[in-house]
Amino acid sequence: ADMDPAYYGLSVPDMDTLFDTGALFGQVDRLPLRDIIENLKVLYGGSIGYEYMHIVDTQIRRWLISRIESSKNKLVLTAAKKQGVLKLLTAAESIESYLHHRFVGQKRFSLEGGESLIVILDELIQNSGSNGVKEIVIGMAHRGRLNVLVNILGKSPASLFDEFEGTSALSPGVKSGDVKYHMGFSSDVTTPGGPVHLTLAFNPSHLEIINPVVEGSVKARQDREGKEGINTVIPILIHGDAAFSGQGIVMETLNMSQTRAFYTGGTVHIVINNQIGFTTSNPLDARSTLYCTDVASMIQAPVFHVNGDDPEAVMFVTELALDYRNTFNKDVVIDLICYRRLGHNEADEPATTQPVMYKKIRKHQTTRTIYAQKLISEDILTLAEANKMEGDYLTLLESGQVVSRPISTDSNYSYTNQWNDFLNVSWDVPCKTAISMEHLRFCNDRMQRLPNGFELHARVAKVMENRSKMAAGSLPLDWGFAENIAYASLLLENHSIRLTGQDVGRGTFVHRHAVFHNQLNNKTYTPIKHLDKNQGNAQIFDSLLSEAGVLGFEYGYSTTMPNTLVIWEAQFGDFANGAQVVIDQFISSGETKWGRLCGLVMLLPHGFEGQGPEHSSARLERYLQLCADHNIQVCYPTTPAQIFHLLRRQIIRPYRKPLIIMSPKSLLRHKLAVSTLEDLTKGSFQPVIGEQDVIKPNLVTRFILCTGKVYYDLLDARRKDNLKHIAIARLEQIYPFPDKLLKAELAKYPQLKDFIWCQEEPKNQGAWYQSKHHFSDNVPKQINITYAGRDASAAPAVGNFHVHIEQQKAVVQSALYGNLSGQ
Repeated sequence: ADMDPAYYGLSVPDMDTLFDTGALFGQVDRLPLRDIIENLKVLYGGSIGYEYMHIVDTQIRRWLISRIESSKNKLVLTAAKKQGVLKLLTAAESIESYLHHRFVGQKRFSLEGGESLIVILDELIQNSGSNGVKEIVIGMAHRGRLNVLVNILGKSPASLFDEFEGTSALSPGVKSGDVKYHMGFSSDVTTPGGPVHLTLAFNPSHLEIINPVVEGSVKARQDREGKEGINTVIPILIHGDAAFSGQGIVMETLNMSQTRAFYTGGTVHIVINNQIGFTTSNPLDARSTLYCTDVASMIQAPVFHVNGDDPEAVMFVTELALDYRNTFNKDVVIDLICYRRLGHNEADEPATTQPVMYKKIRKHQTTRTIYAQKLISEDILTLAEANKMEGDYLTLLESGQVVSRPISTDSNYSYTNQWNDFLNVSWDVPCKTAISMEHLRFCNDRMQRLPNGFELHARVAKVMENRSKMAAGSLPLDWGFAENIAYASLLLENHSIRLTGQDVGRGTFVHRHAVFHNQLNNKTYTPIKHLDKNQGNAQIFDSLLSEAGVLGFEYGYSTTMPNTLVIWEAQFGDFANGAQVVIDQFISSGETKWGRLCGLVMLLPHGFEGQGPEHSSARLERYLQLCADHNIQVCYPTTPAQIFHLLRRQIIRPYRKPLIIMSPKSLLRHKLAVSTLEDLTKGSFQPVIGEQDVIKPNLVTRFILCTGKVYYDLLDARRKDNLKHIAIARLEQIYPFPDKLLKAELAKYPQLKDFIWCQEEPKNQGAWYQSKHHFSDNVPKQINITYAGRDASAAPAVGNFHVHIEQQKAVVQSALYGNLSGQ
């Protein structure tokens, strides 16, 4: 009703009355109502629908209104440009038809019905190159991916055919490989402004999870470029309509877009809106919003809805979207309204669940046919020329030649070989992580300096006073001191550091204090950013309250920057399972599937201290279950010196595998969990820490191996009971398992009869089930191997503190005095 002039009190006689046009039509101040209505229909009633009035910023709204209403939704396209659009549509349609007939019934997740995506991507790339963009990183799921690989990124069709036929070989370093519609690719495409390096990120089937990974990779590339990075590297994310509104990771990624830690200068989002999600096509079942793109309103992003069967309108909104991104450095959404000609995959029959929809689709002409007829009617080409365009493409395709725009052959992309030094390196390659006393004290001195007028909180001032005493040797070193010295020393050695997480500046347990807060004006100061003018880049950011989005971002960053120590810290290790998809699909398996190395560090606070089932366990067992082929490292350091050397080893050693650290809570201030200056200046990381008290090896009949905080409980109890026949060792690196070191430790005790594995986690959790085969491999056959710990449990820990204390005592007593019958 509100589209009827009568709704506003206007009637037929008013149609010829002159009205002010405002800013509607440029220089024309007054027009008859009839002309105003007709112009509005052209602007807002055609192939494009605009959403921007929800944007609060008046400047942005006016800019959009001016661009839209002054242009009348049209680009001035030459005949050659229109023929170029038809050529792209021909390529998009022809490859799908060719694959459909050559590889009958094989999955390819066809783009048919959404071919205008190829027009959008080509226009984005060519315009970006003209505007000085050097790199574009693209994230997308399976729909249309093979089409994009061949027609946009220039993948050889011959290589694709080999993958369909199962004759392609795995790349070096890749053990399992992956299906063809998950594979990434990179190339250098020629544009009017020079070559643009394109990267299509490797992607699992978990829809939309690639989004934060792409953003992290883009952020790293932008940091590499310096101040102009947000203008020279841009992200493009391609979504499905059901996934865009259905997957929470989309919201997390959007929420990150304007934050300091995760800002990438705006993302161009493209929704392939084929109006169906597998078999779900009723909007009442697919979402609770009017449009699938309504989630983007949370960041006030403009949304341009465009009919995919109108390629020229598609071109217009693409140019508008890119100009918006480059002008305001904010996200923008293109909602490509299209359809899915076939089923979810090529073996699927969609009419079983969408009979009416697919009757219409099967009668509907393809986008290429519609546009070819338009150009023929405009005398831009003939039917014969349109058919020849298709034939020429198919001839190239059949021969296996590259069919995309020219791929630059003289690429000078600087980072192609940046991972070569980390290939085929053993985890135990020696490296020096100790630093000189002079260097250590210089680091501490620089971290003690404050700007004029900066007042620390009294508690923080006391921490810094104690750290000065630690550097002087008058106090034992605690965890916060050692960790900060590790960061400062690496930065002064010109390595870079990036640390994010929900409370990383201070530390969840108030131990780090890497970021100071002025008590007078709330301004912040980060000492490790001001160590020396020639230091590495230091980034420390408290993140938004997200696990999956932030961890995915940091994974993407770390796969791009091998020489930056990238760390994500969970608030509690228990909460990391909110990012389980990232851990399973990327961190633990990205190398074996795709050959992607990664040096990401995960700090996961872990330890049973009576805080209940949600604040006790980082689920150590889950990471150990993922271990194979030396894919990740799992460590549980128990001293400040250990975390110092472990963090430094991660970047100094020419070895890049994800490092999962069970980090402490109560041990941050435990009177026994301390180190000396010499531990930092002369030591190294020890995968196994042997007996630390002075004992007689010939008296030892029981050897207890443990990991983590329970060591100090065992040590304290053994000392109190004056037990001379027990040796206690700590397994600080659980994977890769240090077999030689454990054997050497056991060999010290010739009278050994019993080997005890002690853990505070329940039996079905912790390291027991995943590591006992290592114990069997390394412990002499005549020695009993026994478990000492909590019984199996569905929940990690009890909620009652008193019950926890009794359980913990029982674990220790079992290890020291338990029945040695073997298990």
